Parts: sequence; structure tokens; C-alpha cells
Amino acid sequence: MSPLKELIFKRIAFGALTLAVISVLIFVGVELLPGDLAEAVLGQNATPETVAAFRKELKLDLPAHERYLAWLSDFVRGDFGNSLSNGRPIAGLIGWRFANSLFLAATAAAVAVPLSILLGILAALYRNSLFDRTISMVTLTMISFPEFFIAYILIAILSAELGLFPSISNINDQMPLWEKLYAVFLPCATLTMVVTAHMMRQTRASIINILGAPFIEMAKLKGLKRLRVVVVHAFPNALSPVINVVALNLAYLVVGVVIVEVVFVYPGLGQLLVDSVSKRDIPVVQAAGLIFATTYVLLNLLADVLAIISNPRLRNPK
Repeated sequence: MSPLKELIFKRIAFGALTLAVISVLIFVGVELLPGDLAEAVLGQNATPETVAAFRKELKLDLPAHERYLAWLSDFVRGDFGNSLSNGRPIAGLIGWRFANSLFLAATAAAVAVPLSILLGILAALYRNSLFDRTISMVTLTMISFPEFFIAYILIAILSAELGLFPSISNINDQMPLWEKLYAVFLPCATLTMVVTAHMMRQTRASIINILGAPFIEMAKLKGLKRLRVVVVHAFPNALSPVINVVALNLAYLVVGVVIVEVVFVYPGLGQLLVDSVSKRDIPVVQAAGLIFATTYVLLNLLADVLAIISNPRLRNPK
């Protein structure tokens, strides 16, 4: 097996092991919740016979390890069970919600990724200038603020004061694309402001690090313009850390939308997760949590693989 394939195989194996550990943690966390789930769902007026039948339906009468293996095998097959709050199949509830979360994340990524790379290149090109210091100060400020604070500021200014965009981002399948984009402008802007800062600063730092390399000095001695040196020579050689931080921020966009979805009442998987926690709908909480974890691990795995492919030193560690 080639070194590249061996590295990728190790990353995949480690990702699978990580998912297994996360699934155990999710299951154990639910098991440690106080009280009896059947009694909490059915209420205090339920008869012992009803509680016993409900416990059998949820497989609560089985040992914990058997319930875990049954839950995990059903999850792998795509059978998430039924919601305790409405009795509907969880797969149907999650499918539409998860698609909405992916739409919001993809919209934010389509704006944030090119914007952050462009700002990072310009900051490196005009290093230590007023533009560089201003953009660094602004991005550092964005990193320091939590998502909900930025979201409420945008709502107060763009929705409450100016009335330009709706404060509640409600979408459905019947809406055309431009209406969906208009509805998700504020949550998309919130996510963009948060992740752009991370990606822009990493792009700037990576390019500045490459600018001290000997081949960059040679390019300058040849009389090439600084813009050409940065864009054509420095940026391609700084791609490995840039790709890594972009992939990690894409993972954040998918998984970290929970707070943003709650603030804007966006019908995504994060909002469903919060609603299910308040209703103690444990099967939905378990399924949503493991889907978020799987998405995050897969995108982290993608970041590792792309970093290996784009970096010769990682492709040939010896």
C-alpha cells in the first residue's frame, strides 16, 4: 500500500472509531438522564400496565448494551424509529430539517469562502498597512462575539429598525430560490461574519509564512509584481492549511447552526433538536445528535484527506 493510501486509510479508521465513541457517549448521556422515560412521556396518571407496555415498545426492558446495539444497527440501516411526541417516523422529520440546515450552511459557505480567501490575500498583499490592520481588527472582533449576539444585533438593525429583512427565517419547499435566499439573509450573514474571520486570518497567516521562502525571494528578484507573487506563487503553496481551515469551518457551518436556527426560528435540524430536548423526545434527540456528529466527523475527515493530498510533506512523511 502506498504511503498516501495508508495515511487516508488510517484517517478513515480513526474517523470510524471516533463515531463509535460518540455514539456510545450519546447513548450513555441519554441513559443517565434522571427519571423514567416511560413515566415522563405518559404522565403520572398512566396505569402500570400502560407504562410496562410502553417500556417494552421502547425496548427499555432490555439490558443497556442490547438496547445500544439495537439502536446503532437500526441507525446504520436508516431506521431511526418514531417520534414520541407525534408518532411520526423520525427519518421523515429529520430529512426535510437536515436539508434546510444544509441549505443554510451551503448559502453561508458560498459567500464566506471566497470572501475570506480574497480578504486574506489582500491582507497579506498589503501587510501592516491600514487595510490589513483594519480588517484584522474587524475579524478579531467578529471572532470574539458569540453567534447569538451578532444575530440579535443584525435583527435590531436590519429587521427592527430598517425593516429590510424578516427576523424569522421561515422557508418551505414551495418557495422559489430567491425567496429562500431573502428569508435566510440574516442567519446567513450571521454565520458568514463568524466563519469568515477564522478563514481569512488563516489564509493571511499561511501566505505570509510562505512569503519568506527562497522561491518567493527568487520570484521577487526576477522583477515580478507583488500581486503576481502572492496570487500565483505564494497562495497555491499555502493551500494545505487554507483547505484545512475551510473544511473545518464548513463542518462548523453544518453542526454549529443550532444557536442561529433557534434565534431566527429557522426550520432546521438544530431547531428540531432543541424542540425535542424540551419535549424529552429521546429518539429524535439521539438521531439528530448522531447525524450532527457523523456530519462533523466526515467533514473533518475530508479536511484531513485534502490536507494530505495538497501537501507533499504529508504525502511523503519519510
